[in-house]
Amino acid sequence: MSDTRPFFLSLLATCAIMAATPAPAATPPNAVSPYGDGGVSAFYDTDGVTLPAPGTMIRTEDMDTAHLPDGATRGIRTLYSATSGVGAATTTAVSGQILLPRGKPPRHGWPVIAWEHGTTGVADVCAPSWRGYSSRDRAYLARWLAAGFAIVATDYQGLGTKGPHPYLLYRPEGYSVLDGLHAALKQFPMLLRNRIVLVGQSQGSGAALGTAWLAPTYAPDLNILGVVATGVVAGFRVPANAPHSPIPAVYTDPTQMDSAFAMLRVEGTDQSLNPTRDASTVLTPEGKDYARQAQTSCLHNLFDYAAKKHISSPALFNAKLADYEKSHEDAFEIPDGHIHMPVFVGTGLADGEAGTAGQYNAVAAMCDAGTTVSWHEYPGLTHNGAVNVSAQDSLPFVKRLMKGKHIASTCATLAPPGPIQQATPGIPWNN
Repeated sequence: MSDTRPFFLSLLATCAIMAATPAPAATPPNAVSPYGDGGVSAFYDTDGVTLPAPGTMIRTEDMDTAHLPDGATRGIRTLYSATSGVGAATTTAVSGQILLPRGKPPRHGWPVIAWEHGTTGVADVCAPSWRGYSSRDRAYLARWLAAGFAIVATDYQGLGTKGPHPYLLYRPEGYSVLDGLHAALKQFPMLLRNRIVLVGQSQGSGAALGTAWLAPTYAPDLNILGVVATGVVAGFRVPANAPHSPIPAVYTDPTQMDSAFAMLRVEGTDQSLNPTRDASTVLTPEGKDYARQAQTSCLHNLFDYAAKKHISSPALFNAKLADYEKSHEDAFEIPDGHIHMPVFVGTGLADGEAGTAGQYNAVAAMCDAGTTVSWHEYPGLTHNGAVNVSAQDSLPFVKRLMKGKHIASTCATLAPPGPIQQATPGIPWNN
């Protein structure tokens, strides 16, 4: 029914907190490296620290609640160990945060939303635990907090902490999520309950689906009930002859896609997969200048810089790009579409950022593999606009999961969504 391979290449309390290891004394931000390292506080630094086994908290600190989503009575910045998802299965440090809702914790702790964030950039300063959330995400997370969930959120490998960020690669994202959950549950057993729903938007949707695929073998002890994925950016390996919706080259070819996403792919994804090669060798002088921006600033700053300088993707890369990206497909693709728990998918039919054809293909791949999928389409809503509107359907979906009720599949009525629609005006964040 589908072939999703090209698509994902485009993007796109109440208790005192005891840190597992005290944070080092504050120091000036590290100098920025080619990986976008530095610019964050000493909390994120693990120089001289022997990393414990994956899934172990290294340190925690309180966050300023003024910068948290409404309804978060406590924010806990976290630093924990995780399995690296790139190359050999070494241990790496990953940062994140825990948000606690209002009220007294239930007897066994609050159920958990594992939040997988969308694209922010590849520089350390783009880690949500450091820079905070957009107004859209603050409103969205506030709805989950108001519904009585704690939020455990990873920054993903390489954001906040040292090394390149393996942008859009499901395995490092999945390990970051699962080991973050392990660390949080062990550190705060009276606050957090092992009843978990994975929730992700855009880049985070692929992270959530990859996490769900990895969980049964990597973290079978985690009680993950389901997945909520909006603005889906994910690819599944399917038979070569599987019918699929054609995907425009603007979503598949870095020389045609938006320049910001193309640069994040080269500086994050490709650099992670080619650790011994210099990404600058595939860049033109204009590309090298834009890469320096990606190493120090975040997504919307890159949009603004590209607009100011009239940057387009074809001008960023030289003829060496194709060889640099060769044989990377396996790192992007989730090996099959069989997810062991129900999946909610929300797609805005005016989503020109991620496209709708690839989202259909991802849903179709899961349906073909026997996954229970509840796909909701939102006419006139964009990549951003569908996030909060979809909560009217995803919250009841999650409440059914929590009560152990049956989730109806929409796979029998699956059909391609057709051309991308015009955005309906007057809806918050529907840009």
